[in-house]
Amino acid sequence: MTEKKGTSNRGFASMDENKQREIAKKGGESVPAEERSFSKDRDLASEAGRKGGQK
Repeated sequence: MTEKKGTSNRGFASMDENKQREIAKKGGESVPAEERSFSKDRDLASEAGRKGGQK
């Protein structure tokens, strides 16, 4: 077993890239498209994007 100095073998970032994608995909599928507020209202999504970009 090789040991990496200064890095952790715990957490999402240390996982195999395919495993990360598999987990992330599950999160995206957890809410049906018709219940996602941004999929219904482009103006709401646009406003949230602008707000998120502010400091």
